[in-house]
Amino acid sequence: MSTKIRLARHGRKGRPFYHVVIADSRAPRDGRYIEKVGTYDPNTNPAAINLNFDRALYWLMVGAQPTDTAKRILSYKGVLMKKHLLEGVKKGAFDEAAAEAKFEAWMKSKEAKIQEKISKLAQEGDAAAKVRLEAEAKVRAAKEEVVAKKRAEAEAAAAAKKAEEAAAEAAAAPAEEAAETVAPEAPAAE
Repeated sequence: MSTKIRLARHGRKGRPFYHVVIADSRAPRDGRYIEKVGTYDPNTNPAAINLNFDRALYWLMVGAQPTDTAKRILSYKGVLMKKHLLEGVKKGAFDEAAAEAKFEAWMKSKEAKIQEKISKLAQEGDAAAKVRLEAEAKVRAAKEEVVAKKRAEAEAAAAAKKAEEAAAEAAAAPAEEAAETVAPEAPAAE
């Protein structure tokens, strides 16, 4: 029986979520599997990978072949590096303590890279949010300026209208007074 380390797709359309499984190579992609050794969520940035390190290493050591994507996931988590170092110990290239020290150094550098990427993404997100807020403030200021112009024009038009009405009343008042003085009222006949 040829065993594979591969991904079984779950999740909904457009939002995949994968289980990392050990399966017979003849089994369907999402079908029967021997063991589930982890999960992979590509929807987050960076992708969320949960892996049972010891079981994945065991299956690699007994000959399970990873698919391309599973190989990348195992490499990212250091399972392939550990396998490589253990093979070096078997061949006598170095002892187990040296292999463990090399693996720990590799894991520390890998964790530093991951943390750097997470902080970089957070900074980029903060910078993008700041740019969006500044752009929104500019748009709001432009709208407020347009509203202030319209309000000033409306107030100027209202003031002009009041001035015209006052001028018309002022012009009409002397004419009424003149009409009253020119045409005195006739006495009532008894």
